[in-house]
Amino acid sequence: MKKSLALTLALVSAAAVAHAQDAGGFRIGIKAGGTYSNVSGDNVNLITGNNYSTDLGDYKLGYNGGISAIIPLSSDGFFSFSPELLYNRKGYEISTTQKSGLATNVKSFEQEQQRVLHYLDVPLLARINAGGLFFELGPQVSYLFGSKTKSQTTTKYTDGTKDKVEDNGGFLDYTGVSRDDAYKSDLAQFDISGVAGVGYMTDGGISLGLRYARGFNSLIDTKNTDNEPKAFNNAFTLQLGYLIPTK
Repeated sequence: MKKSLALTLALVSAAAVAHAQDAGGFRIGIKAGGTYSNVSGDNVNLITGNNYSTDLGDYKLGYNGGISAIIPLSSDGFFSFSPELLYNRKGYEISTTQKSGLATNVKSFEQEQQRVLHYLDVPLLARINAGGLFFELGPQVSYLFGSKTKSQTTTKYTDGTKDKVEDNGGFLDYTGVSRDDAYKSDLAQFDISGVAGVGYMTDGGISLGLRYARGFNSLIDTKNTDNEPKAFNNAFTLQLGYLIPTK
């Protein structure tokens, strides 16, 4: 296993050195990383229920990955266009802890609820390259192809033991109707976001980038009724990439 890893790293390093003189041309490659997301807006509790926090420390951790390209728009590579196709695991989670009004042998009662949203993201970004440092800005089109609701309760006892119970049987949507755990028709199928990012890419094509995406289309699907309730995706992504010059 160690020999295979060492060989892989050696091949990647060799490829990066071989292409080190072609930093401004067309590139294509892969990206993967972590996603830190939540939903926010005036009516977000219609999706999440009560006790939901939109504080930065209460975002949900997920992941992303896919393919990326850089298409030069100027001869020196300073301006470029960067389209991508990514899978992105977004969503939200709620954690509550009860420590009073419990049985004498119970120390605390903790409840965790999360909803995982599976998206295909297509960022279409303008990019400025400045000596390795790059800046990105543009729209992103997203398609929601899956949703999963999970719930877990943990009872901690005074003797140090604890019980965990998972309940993934379903949830109540914002109309009060009970839905199964994979139901997604209460949410909008498509989203349009604004994306801004910054990062660094070596001449060999290894990159590290940080982005923020803010959704403009409300997640709450009310079938085009007036005064649509508002709730929007928010996501930070940290991505490691390798983009290979094509010549």
